[in-house]
Amino acid sequence: MLKKISALVLVGVTAVALTSCGKGDSGTAAPGGGTTTMGFSQVGAESGWRTANTKSVQDAAKTAGIDLKFSDAQQKQENQIKAIRSYIQQKVDVIAFSPVVESGWDTVLKEAKNANIPVILTDRSVDSADKTLYKTFLGSDFVEEGRKAGKWLTEESKSEAGPVNIVELQGTTGSAPANDRKSGFAEVIGADPKFKIVASQSGDFTRAKGKEVMEAFLKSNPDIDVLYAHNDDMALGAIEAIEGAGKVPGKDIKIISVDAVKDGMQALADGKISYIVECSPLLGPQLMDLAKKVLAKEDVPARVVTEETTFTQEQAKKVLASRQY
Repeated sequence: MLKKISALVLVGVTAVALTSCGKGDSGTAAPGGGTTTMGFSQVGAESGWRTANTKSVQDAAKTAGIDLKFSDAQQKQENQIKAIRSYIQQKVDVIAFSPVVESGWDTVLKEAKNANIPVILTDRSVDSADKTLYKTFLGSDFVEEGRKAGKWLTEESKSEAGPVNIVELQGTTGSAPANDRKSGFAEVIGADPKFKIVASQSGDFTRAKGKEVMEAFLKSNPDIDVLYAHNDDMALGAIEAIEGAGKVPGKDIKIISVDAVKDGMQALADGKISYIVECSPLLGPQLMDLAKKVLAKEDVPARVVTEETTFTQEQAKKVLASRQY
């Protein structure tokens, strides 16, 4: 009799667990029953974009009824590898992470595969030749972002004879956005020899480093026409350096940036930044939806590209008040 009662209680608890997440959350149950657990390793908290991305993931997991185990890698690959191995030991249902750099992931991803734990890449990809090590990659097309930046500059400078001297603030060395935003931009401006990148260095996606590197650029290159920054935080740091050197950002030096976080959009609306290519950090809902499909063994695309736009000064003024990040 006791065994029968226990069985009925267990059935009742399971039923509640499967229905308590609300409408549309039927995929949050783990394959063996109970709540789905996701291990998520974040790059760090280096920028306003990253902070917004973290909040989006955490909020979406809560809404989806997914138990999120979160780890901040503090910009170190070894911390992410350690976190992923910890998730494997904890036998989470799915692992998601935004890789600090592109290379060096095969060993740990094979460990996850051998443990039958699916992996989803979010925001940044890896350069592994073995595409079976992860189920899908959700994020922006960083090469296209670079192209968009280059296209705006070539159109804006169409009437100029040249040369157009450009300095570039790259993202974290070896990271997918740094590599791809650089290559996309170079591809477009390379068609016209008047565009010259006179200096290019990593600002590590941070405001402080962006300011520091821009100060060095200004000292070694007196004739800078354009700054291309791989994210808004570096652009904002560079603005401080430009103003500190007695120049006017947006006038003496045109600034092109990527992200469209609120501080960057404010600088664009104020005319200090000239053009921003959007890279949305609000990937949480899409990530949870993909996790649900992967665990249900549904087919998912190998690549899911987020929809994004670009902003001029006037466009920034119109949408600034409604920006979520």
